[in-house]
Amino acid sequence: MGEDQRVKQPNDYSQPLQALMQRAGLSSYRALSRAAGVSRSTLTLLRQGQVGRLRVVSVQRLAQALGVTTPELLVQFDGAGPAAPPPAQPVSQGAVSQTPEALQPDITLRQEYERLKHQLETQPQQICQQVQREAIALLEPWLLQWPTAIYAAQQNPTIPATRLIPLTKPLDALLQAWGLTAIGPVGADVPYDPQQHQPMGAAITPGQRVRIRYVGYQQGDRLLYRAKVSPVES
Repeated sequence: MGEDQRVKQPNDYSQPLQALMQRAGLSSYRALSRAAGVSRSTLTLLRQGQVGRLRVVSVQRLAQALGVTTPELLVQFDGAGPAAPPPAQPVSQGAVSQTPEALQPDITLRQEYERLKHQLETQPQQICQQVQREAIALLEPWLLQWPTAIYAAQQNPTIPATRLIPLTKPLDALLQAWGLTAIGPVGADVPYDPQQHQPMGAAITPGQRVRIRYVGYQQGDRLLYRAKVSPVES
């Protein structure tokens, strides 16, 4: 058997690639080549399921152009696609001696895949921890002083409640940091707005004077809670 007959024929991953291209609005391989900034030979390797032979930067550019993550592209075009790998063929001694060098791009790419996979898995937890640390930093004065204030109020019920108001400022700072604004304040006499106000009890018509009983909140342009209101008695 000649050497050219022993070479493993490449898989055909053209169909899944074309499906991704269609979803990304890319009508041809030339359009994908331009969008990703890679050569046509790079696309040929991708169509053959040889993503392990590509440079990491090329895989990242292709993933961005196709609208998928780098790990998704690695998995889909590295043996997980619809094309089944052919049976293993006999390998000559000369080919074996070249195996470490031939596998080096694949090993590097797999290491990058594992790194990105780990980053994606841990990112939500890291973001949550970062938000918690920032919130705790803003609430530090309240966390340290509020329990003592509660104890003092329990020991001496005659302490004016107004003395506790300054302790709530850290909460206001936290809401401000998160972009929350109050629909209020409590006790305000305002025209009824169905978009921002929720009636308590009796029906209210738009523009009718109402009094805010419980504040509402919005974050930027997004309404979180409508303020609860009741009609102003004439």
